Amino acid sequence: MDTKIIWIFLPVLLYLSAGCERRQDRLGRAPTTEVVALDSGTLVREKPVRVQSALEQDLVKKGLVNVRDLDSTILVDLKYTTTDNFVGVDVYGDFDQAYLQVEPARKLARAQALLKEKHADYTLLIYDAVRPRRVQYILWDTLQLPEREKPKYVADPREGSIHNYGAAVDLTIADRNGAALDMGTVYDFFGKLAYPTLEQEMLQAGKLSAAQVKNRELLREVMVSAGFTPITTEWWHFNAMSRKAADAQYGIVE
Repeated sequence: MDTKIIWIFLPVLLYLSAGCERRQDRLGRAPTTEVVALDSGTLVREKPVRVQSALEQDLVKKGLVNVRDLDSTILVDLKYTTTDNFVGVDVYGDFDQAYLQVEPARKLARAQALLKEKHADYTLLIYDAVRPRRVQYILWDTLQLPEREKPKYVADPREGSIHNYGAAVDLTIADRNGAALDMGTVYDFFGKLAYPTLEQEMLQAGKLSAAQVKNRELLREVMVSAGFTPITTEWWHFNAMSRKAADAQYGIVE
C-alpha cells in the first residue's frame, strides 16, 4: 500500500482503536485511554487508565483492596450497581468494583486458584463484596415490607452485616464465556429453593437437578477450602470470618 494512503487513514484507525478500548465489559465500566502518540513513525499506546469512583477512593483510604488486583481473572458483576436486584434500585451509582479487606481478598484469590485447578475454564463471578453501612440503610429503607419482616431478606443496618465489614462476598461460578452456571435459582432468590441445607430435599422433590446441586457443591468446596464459611439460607453468600472477629479486626465500613 502507498505510504501516503497509510498516513491518510492512520487517524481513522487510531480513532477506531480507541473506541474499541472504551467498550464496556463484564469487569466494569469503560476505562479512559491515554493519548496515542507517534514516535519516529511507530505507534506507541499507553496502558488504559481506569477512573476510580469516589466510593472506591474512600475504600482504598480505609485499607480495602480491589480483589481483581490480586487476581484479574475473577469476574465482577455488582448487582447493586444495576436495577437487577431484589429492591430494583441502583444503590452504588458509579461504583462497580469488588472490594474486600486484605485477608478476605487473599482467601478469595485462593478460592479462585482452587477452582482453576479443578476446572480451568471456570471462574468466580462476584455479585457483591464490601457493602458500606450507608448502602445497607438504602436497601433496608427501600425494601417495601413491614420492619419485622425485613431481616428475612436484608440485615438490619443498625446491627450490621458481615458485608458491612468487608469480610463477606456474594458470588457464583461462570463458564469460559462469562455466563453464570445454573445454580437452581437466581441471585437473591429469597425462598427455600436457595437454602443449601435443603438441597437434598429439593433434589428428591425434583425442584433442583443433580447438575444444579453439583454446581453449588463445587462453589462451596472451593470457598470452604479457602477459608470461607457458607450460611444456611443463601447458596451465594460466604463469610471470611465471624462477625465478632470482623468487628474486632476491622470495624464497620460506614
